[in-house]
Amino acid sequence: MPPILLYAVDLVAVTLLTVVHFRRHHRRDLVAAYLGVNVGVLAVASVLSASAVAAGLGLGLFGVLSIIRLRSSELSQTEVAYYFAALALGLLGGLGSAAGWLGVAGSALVVAVMLVADHPRLMARHRSELVVLDRAIADRTALVAHLEQLLGGHVRDVQVQRLDLVNDSTWVEVRYEAGTARAARPADHAAGAVAR
Repeated sequence: MPPILLYAVDLVAVTLLTVVHFRRHHRRDLVAAYLGVNVGVLAVASVLSASAVAAGLGLGLFGVLSIIRLRSSELSQTEVAYYFAALALGLLGGLGSAAGWLGVAGSALVVAVMLVADHPRLMARHRSELVVLDRAIADRTALVAHLEQLLGGHVRDVQVQRLDLVNDSTWVEVRYEAGTARAARPADHAAGAVAR
């Protein structure tokens, strides 16, 4: 398969990936990052595949660069997934000329997985929030009951980030299912009354 065809497939795939990400998450700053990373990886991978330099060296360099990039600003796990998808598309486009249609199929698979895995309807009720409460709640049962009442959903997991007894606040990372609040049990009411 001619490399120019793989470059075209790569550019179409990364453009589609970037448009999907922007329409779902509205992060304009990441559009340039995804496109720039992809084209950069594509160019360097193409040169590496045509030269005597080992491809492993090039992949190692990209691994180091991606770690530096991911540590330079706070990205969500979804944005990290898009970032690595852009890297993978660039590598498939640049190094995939020997694989032929397998490179095209790999690019299509990467885009298809991201389209499905990041679809807004997939696990739409499951959410994760960092919540700051205006009172200190040390009892886990009371904390869960209060969060379920506050968020209107069923708490699946809660991690206390900070419990400030002096300023009377609680910082928690909570994972919950929205719109599925459990019926309040007498024990929940009792625990909530103690925390108040």
